[in-house]
Amino acid sequence: MSITGTLIVQMIVFLILVWFTMKFVWPPITAALDERARKIADGLAAADKAKTELASANKRIEVELSQARAETTQRIADADKRAQAIVEEAKKRAEEEGVKIVAAAKADAAQQSVQAREALREQVAALAVRGAEQILQREVNAAAHADLLNRLKTEL
Repeated sequence: MSITGTLIVQMIVFLILVWFTMKFVWPPITAALDERARKIADGLAAADKAKTELASANKRIEVELSQARAETTQRIADADKRAQAIVEEAKKRAEEEGVKIVAAAKADAAQQSVQAREALREQVAALAVRGAEQILQREVNAAAHADLLNRLKTEL
């Protein structure tokens, strides 16, 4: 064979190889590359979507946290107000009880004072009767002179 014949046979074999590659080898390779590119694009889109959702979720969390903080602050303020009201109410009750105790003590003191005066009147009347007995050297009848003794008690 001559060089020209070899060259022509090699060109024919090369063209058959190119046709075979284009027909059977190249389509699966391009399909695999296209599939890979589509998966990468989908992954990037999902990552972008996840990033957007994360940002949205972070914003919602911030809003909810600020609301929770505000609500907590409000509850603390309400609890402080309630505590102050309870303290004021307790002070008011204590003052009322104090006034009642003082009034009861004054009433008790007045009652004891009246009882002490009555007892003192009784003792003075008894002493007056004894003194009169000694002066008169005779016994004075308390039942007979009850009216006189009562007048003496009222004068004392």
